[in-house]
Amino acid sequence: MGIRLLGTSGIWITPDSSGMAILADGAEPQIATQWARIRGRLQADVGDVEYRTWLRQMTLVGIDGDEVTVHLPSRFLRDWVRTHYGEKITRLWQQENPRIRHVDIRVDRSRAGLAESVTQPPATTVAINAPPPPAAVPGTPSSRTPAGSFRGGEDVTGPLDPRFTFDSFVVGKPNEFAYACARRVAEQPSSPGFNPLFLYGGVGLGKTHLMHAIGIELARNGNGRSVAYMSAESFMYRFIAAIRAQSTLEFKDQLRSVDVLMIDDLQFLVGKDNTQEEFFHTFNALVDAGKQIVVSADKSPSEISGLGDRLRTRLGCGMVADVHATTYELRISILEAKAQRVGAAVPGKVMEFLAHRITTNVRELEGALNRLIAHAGLFNRTITLETAQEVLHDVLRAHDKRVTIDEIQKRVAEHYHMRLSDMGSARRARAVARPRQVAMFLAKQLTSRSLPEIGKKFGNRDHTTVMHAVTRVTELMATDVNFAEDVDLLREMLES
Repeated sequence: MGIRLLGTSGIWITPDSSGMAILADGAEPQIATQWARIRGRLQADVGDVEYRTWLRQMTLVGIDGDEVTVHLPSRFLRDWVRTHYGEKITRLWQQENPRIRHVDIRVDRSRAGLAESVTQPPATTVAINAPPPPAAVPGTPSSRTPAGSFRGGEDVTGPLDPRFTFDSFVVGKPNEFAYACARRVAEQPSSPGFNPLFLYGGVGLGKTHLMHAIGIELARNGNGRSVAYMSAESFMYRFIAAIRAQSTLEFKDQLRSVDVLMIDDLQFLVGKDNTQEEFFHTFNALVDAGKQIVVSADKSPSEISGLGDRLRTRLGCGMVADVHATTYELRISILEAKAQRVGAAVPGKVMEFLAHRITTNVRELEGALNRLIAHAGLFNRTITLETAQEVLHDVLRAHDKRVTIDEIQKRVAEHYHMRLSDMGSARRARAVARPRQVAMFLAKQLTSRSLPEIGKKFGNRDHTTVMHAVTRVTELMATDVNFAEDVDLLREMLES
């Protein structure tokens, strides 16, 4: 790429093939050093494998005023980096260069090649913005955008991700109640009994997805309602910035003029007494005016220690909905929906493997599938169990744990759609006996338990029964390819 000048006050930069910046004559020499340090910190933070997969191909194009422009060779990589690393990259730039407020990640058409062959997920058009400096706290908004947020680069609300809609949310038993409540709020804001709506659950289970879906639905069909969405951390930052700029009245007016206020990750306000107090008064003002409040946290209001009693009581007076941990069936549905959405051919065995191994975080589950699909497209490789283990070895290792006989029984029962209690029952029907033998075989292979100990866990059976099961499964694996694949898949899912 040739040398490029960004704006009249911009900096001339020529990225080399490694993504480093070579500055032209007259440019600020420290910019290249800053970019090198940022890349080094990114690599240290995310690890070598993740860095090579997603971030190594970044090139610094230039700096124009308070904006940095970075290029990536494909839309897929651009969207992925924006979503998963955009805020981190912005923070690192601000640490190196306090004048930087915005990082614009774009596609470099001259480098687009094989990577563009990967089917692209819907791209977000929202720029990655850093929080405004204290002296630039926004004034009262004069108009609203169709996307449900205030206009301007320094408005009071964060962006809504267009991918996080109700249609793209996979519903199952663990999240159906929270989904129904979110739908109700989107269709009928401020309904009695649903204000506030408090969504809680573990990391990566879909709370943020539902909040974005509410905002997007209201923007489409909300009859001009204004929506403000932000994290609790952003709320706190903006409140502090308003105090420093002596513009707290403007901050209050902005928040209290919206029709729907959504605050994500409320637990970050724990211990921040002044910010909690401001949120409490904002909460009361909006609810008293018939406006809708939606809040998310990792625990229910009654379980968040460090939250003021008044605020805890108000948060619990509406609808509190738990987003439970996913089941195996829901994880499979999420993976199938994701693969279908991006048009990727992912073998069922691979999806089963991922659904068994990554069980606690939907965000990590989808991220693992994205990474696998991207790797296959970038290197023109077929997705197999072997490539999944190779590409995702760091993710899988983080989810490894010591295998127990109880875990083996549970996984085998799920795989063969049988009751867990039948592992120790006297039933001898083939649909029960064969999976039981497989579980005994895996217990012998994957644990240090003795044959008598294994037999005891399967309804106090004799050790000779376990020996027979091991022999029988070994024989069947040698003659039945499909059966061998099933057992190998179960072993891969359980092996630490």
